[in-house]
Amino acid sequence: MMTTETYIKENERTSEKHKSNVFESINTLTPLVRTHLSEKHYYSSVSNNDDNTSQVRIDRQPASLAVEAAVAIIINGIHYAVLMASPHQLEYLAVGFLFSEGLIQHSHELLDWDVTQLTDTASYQPFTQESADQGLESESVEAESLEQTLQQLQDYDIYIVELILNQRCHQRIQAQKRQLAGRTGCGMCGITGLAQALPDLSSYAQDNVSNGSNKKSATPSLDSLLEMRQQVDATQHTHQLTGAVHAAATMHQQQLYLFEDVGRHNALDKLIGWQLRQKVDVDCVLMTSRLSIELVQKSIRGRIPWLVGMSAPTSTAVRVAERYGLGLAGFLRNDRVTYYSGT
Repeated sequence: MMTTETYIKENERTSEKHKSNVFESINTLTPLVRTHLSEKHYYSSVSNNDDNTSQVRIDRQPASLAVEAAVAIIINGIHYAVLMASPHQLEYLAVGFLFSEGLIQHSHELLDWDVTQLTDTASYQPFTQESADQGLESESVEAESLEQTLQQLQDYDIYIVELILNQRCHQRIQAQKRQLAGRTGCGMCGITGLAQALPDLSSYAQDNVSNGSNKKSATPSLDSLLEMRQQVDATQHTHQLTGAVHAAATMHQQQLYLFEDVGRHNALDKLIGWQLRQKVDVDCVLMTSRLSIELVQKSIRGRIPWLVGMSAPTSTAVRVAERYGLGLAGFLRNDRVTYYSGT
């Protein structure tokens, strides 16, 4: 069985040719997989008992499990969100997430970034100081609170992604925070929340009318999709070890680019973040999951012409895809695919 450290090193070697800048900023080995002891209880397929009564067998063996980390996104000093994600390609994840949230529109709006893994009291201290300044009354209370926090969080992998955005983006964040605060009892907060969760994406629409082009995005052929799926199956190393992560993948200049994560939304955000940073256009994205409305919304914002899944889309996902000109296909299996929109 491949160890965690061996996997990380091999993954870095195979992905090295994909990197054209210094965007991958974590130089230390990042644990994506850990080994835990487990007991497998199962019935033997062959029973040797005279009464044909099956016996439960127990197999004790190590199990490779995917790491699920808490990733705190801090924008211009503002604690914005905490994502549960695979702790790899976190810069791409953060940029793609901010783009999907509508906080950035272009790669150059990101001025700087830094990723920190919290491992001990010293690494926690800079991020607890703000809370101390705002609410703690004494050093003893601060020390007690920090110790309690460390005990509470000791089972978690925690990463801080600090992003510096330009002034225009900072104003968007402040405006969104004011909207999220709402106005108590006015009856508008629910409508505001719905509008944010179910936004108007007309400005991102990909149909002929909205983009002024007579060229329609070509429907990906079954052969091309099956070939992409074969490459994804062969490249999805973390899933092969754990069976617990999703992937978002695309072909660019005849090269497969694949992004894995415990969350399918995170996997797509990583791909979109990579797309923004590398300033490339993609024709089709393949997801190893079902196609939910959130994935469709992210794809529309990212102006991705085709979104293909290995499982089914939801009805809402198809309706929104049709409205905004996104090609949608699902049930990509060994010999078939089903198109729902865009053909």
